[in-house]
Amino acid sequence: MPDHFVAFWNLENLFAPEGFPEREPWIAKAMAADLRGWTQALFERKIDQLASSLCQMNEGRGPDILGVCEVENAYALRRLASRLNDRLSLRRYDVVHFDARLDRRGIDTAFVFDGARYTFDPQAVFSHFVLRRTGTRDITQVTFTTERGNDLIALCNHWPARSGGAYESRGFRMTAGETLAYWHQRIWEVRGRDIPIIAMGDFNDEPFDESLQTHARSTRERGDVERTVSAVRFYNLAWRYVQQRCQDCKGKPKTLHGTFYFGGDGFLFDQFLVSRGLLQKKSPIQVVEETARIEAPPAMVDPRAAQGPIPFGLPKGNAKRNVNVDGFSDHFPISVVLREPG
Repeated sequence: MPDHFVAFWNLENLFAPEGFPEREPWIAKAMAADLRGWTQALFERKIDQLASSLCQMNEGRGPDILGVCEVENAYALRRLASRLNDRLSLRRYDVVHFDARLDRRGIDTAFVFDGARYTFDPQAVFSHFVLRRTGTRDITQVTFTTERGNDLIALCNHWPARSGGAYESRGFRMTAGETLAYWHQRIWEVRGRDIPIIAMGDFNDEPFDESLQTHARSTRERGDVERTVSAVRFYNLAWRYVQQRCQDCKGKPKTLHGTFYFGGDGFLFDQFLVSRGLLQKKSPIQVVEETARIEAPPAMVDPRAAQGPIPFGLPKGNAKRNVNVDGFSDHFPISVVLREPG
């Protein structure tokens, strides 16, 4: 009964080093000030920090499938995969990356996966554009096939930020929610309503927000999703890790109020949404919902910032002030176990 350890992480501006020769000219222009001083050494340190946390997951085995966002290009992602392969000798990590070219900073969604455990059809990799007056971050869809020949469709999301205010920008995330629900419906029409689907990402909204509940059609009621046969619904696993306790915190355990912190407040932006096909007892792949969690090892937790994650940052022209070489990302990762009975 093999398990599949699936994780997601917003990598916080994983850009190739300043002066990277293959950088798109428009990205080089847009990010010139932020990347000034982003040396090869800082880039490698960032990779080391990310890899150190990822290698602790899954009882030291690392994730089987990792969805990521805020990565600039395939080069940066392959460097991370290579570092993981160096540290985890039994792994053979590979990447699925699609250059969307829509985000104003050039950051993408993508996947890192163990090529020893999964295959995928490159012709069935889709980048779903989210359009509302202007293009914004894409949704990357990949169909992974397990060693037993079962398919798992994964959709990696990074919804528009709250720039300008949560209320003022909410329409962009509602559009992203509609886009996700549309492609969920299309997958049902092509593959049937019992195909296993997991949507993951930094949604920049919380589970109770309209973009997720109404537009993406996600809910905290598992039964509603299990019983639905005519309209697509997602079961939102984020409700499982509300009020999760910090892992091995020194002294009295602290409550983790979110995956992203701003102004001392925690926000539950990073979430897993699972389809009916992962909830049925007859399904070839099933979610173990009680395993859904925030990955927050002590080294990543900042006790000075309400138990939030420790960012790594970007130089923005002044590396000493804006980069913390002992940091990781401004988001905590999340994880869940999927089980393949039989």
